[in-house]
Amino acid sequence: MPAISPEIPRPSAAPGRSVRTTWTYTLGSIVFVLVVLDATLLSLAVESFNAQYDVVSSLLVLSLLASVVPQIRYCWFLRAGLGGGLPRPLWTTALLVPALLVWLLGLFAPADTLMWALPLWLGITLIACLLPLRPRMTVLGAGLVVSLLHPFIYSLINGAHYDLPDNPGTRMLLVYAAGMPLLILSSLWWWGIVVELDRHRLLAAELAVAQERLRFAADLHDIQGHHLQVIALKSELAERLLAGNPDAAREHIHEARLIAKQALEETRSLVSGYRETVLENELENAREVLSAAGAHCELTLDPLPSSPAARNALAMIAREATTNILRHSEATHAAMALVTTADCCTLTISNNGVSGPAASQPSSGNGITGLRERVEALGGKLEITMNAERFELQASVPTKGTLA
Repeated sequence: MPAISPEIPRPSAAPGRSVRTTWTYTLGSIVFVLVVLDATLLSLAVESFNAQYDVVSSLLVLSLLASVVPQIRYCWFLRAGLGGGLPRPLWTTALLVPALLVWLLGLFAPADTLMWALPLWLGITLIACLLPLRPRMTVLGAGLVVSLLHPFIYSLINGAHYDLPDNPGTRMLLVYAAGMPLLILSSLWWWGIVVELDRHRLLAAELAVAQERLRFAADLHDIQGHHLQVIALKSELAERLLAGNPDAAREHIHEARLIAKQALEETRSLVSGYRETVLENELENAREVLSAAGAHCELTLDPLPSSPAARNALAMIAREATTNILRHSEATHAAMALVTTADCCTLTISNNGVSGPAASQPSSGNGITGLRERVEALGGKLEITMNAERFELQASVPTKGTLA
């Protein structure tokens, strides 16, 4: 079984809610089975104690109780995954010492002796899951040998032949205990797959953001690279012609100034989002980023407003809303809708999974405040509503001119 460790360096984001839920279910199932086995074993120990009130039976019950607590607590360390490494030696010692005491006292108990090897077997199983593959197999093999030696040593000490128990409940207990390594290893293997998938999901989200940055850098390079090269060429020609032909040099300098002005305007247009396709690109990029982050994103688009200022404001709102969704929520569903009428253009962005202290004051951030001022300057309005776990941002700007 491959060892998938979740301790690989992760992107700078918290695991998704579904990942934490998966671990809760995994831990709960392991703890539940262990509690059932320990409770059954403890009831048999109490039955043996009621049959005869002796020192061995009393110590056996107490040792069994002492072994249950660290055994259940040790399950929390399994979150490190297969081969994730052992915790502090103190925890491992607390797990093995009471179980070993039960193993020794069980040699002198009148009940079915193989049962008293189960606490030690379960403890060894938990330890083996945190070890690499080869040591894991070695420890499990050694634990199996030590458990099976118990009835033989019991026979030598008491001079009696040991037979398998006739009680169906006791046999079922032994069968379930024998299958515990398979149960825990398969659960941790599945947990490791979930963690690995979540890590790739977060990486995909960061790659989507990096891809958007590269796209912006490429656009900026396309604008500046050509213009700067022409400006450099014009300046060099003007320098050469300055002494012999001042009029031609003056013409080249004039052209270089115009090209520099054009480059500045195009750069401002790029940065401010004045291009006609910026709003559409922002919405498409927002959908890609949210989808890569694990949220199902729906996008509905009407014709874009013709006003560059309106498109720029809505594009900035889409960008800020996407950032807030990624930063302040654990959204599994998001929706973006651009509705254009004869009077106004309305952009609505909503998501679920609102969590954290930032969710209680959604309108207090500087980004939202700046966007509200930008929209109000155009004669529009920006509204934010939140109920239960759903957050909605709605921005409306007047429609000017014809639709794009």
